[in-house]
Amino acid sequence: MRRRSCLLALFLLALGLVVGCQGRTDLAGTVENCTPIEHAAGSSCVPKAFERLVTLDGMSFEDAIASGLAPVATSFSGLVGHLEEHLVGVENVGQAGEPNLESVLALKPDLILGLDHHQGIYGQAAQIAPTVLFASEHSGQWKERFKRVGEALGQAEAVEQTMDAYYARLADFKAQMGHLQGLKVSVVRIYPDTINLYLRDSFCGTVLQDAGLSRPAAQDIGAEEAIARFDNPIQTSISQELLDQADGDVIFLWTGENTAEAAETAQEKLQTLQQDPLWQQLKAVQQGRVYVVPSYWIGSGAVAANRVIDDLFTYLVTHS
Repeated sequence: MRRRSCLLALFLLALGLVVGCQGRTDLAGTVENCTPIEHAAGSSCVPKAFERLVTLDGMSFEDAIASGLAPVATSFSGLVGHLEEHLVGVENVGQAGEPNLESVLALKPDLILGLDHHQGIYGQAAQIAPTVLFASEHSGQWKERFKRVGEALGQAEAVEQTMDAYYARLADFKAQMGHLQGLKVSVVRIYPDTINLYLRDSFCGTVLQDAGLSRPAAQDIGAEEAIARFDNPIQTSISQELLDQADGDVIFLWTGENTAEAAETAQEKLQTLQQDPLWQQLKAVQQGRVYVVPSYWIGSGAVAANRVIDDLFTYLVTHS
């Protein structure tokens, strides 16, 4: 392993010298066969025809899948269940926060896609293949990021078609929900040590907005105000004494965590909460309209957004 790491370092060093001597932005060649793109880490020349795309994280992988591309590899860690069906034949290049560049190098990619938190490895990744990193401050910006990815990777038309289909499904949902105007939808996440409300500009909050659904007053808070009040653009913690802020006509709730131990602890916390008299007094609880949903409600992209829409049809149309 030590020898392989040394070889990788030597290869990247030599590759960097070659690139420096050639004076190019990246390895795609001249601007005749690539398109210069400005992104979070600088400028890269994206090949107009690439075949071996590697993504460094789940968000980038989902954006690629939703824009009609098929990455050859990605970081499996951090991916949630709604993407499993897309991982058949896809190589694992390690941790989302710390992908294995030796594994990436071995795959001979002609394009690498990631997020701005990968800037620490950008210099090395860009020596392997043209690398594009997109800024993503919070999950509620998924549509803006998806559009930028499509434009950068020559998939703008595919992205537009995906989003058109998304809005068409929501139009159908609104038509079927016409008799339930004003329904207030609460979104709650149970962490191992806190109870959190997801706010208006969170990922799931944006889907609920697009679906024409209202939020309880305590959750109807935009990102800018949420940062000023809670130092977090998409969620805030509440004490059990303030459980009334979690109430609504409907509550969507999840306990998903990154590790089995944390998930088990969160589940135990939920079971304890369900016995709390304050929880049992909530309107949605008394009416049997608390729905436990999977972790794709945390969100990352268009695939997850469509799964959320599936749940809206299931619980608000079919069960109404």
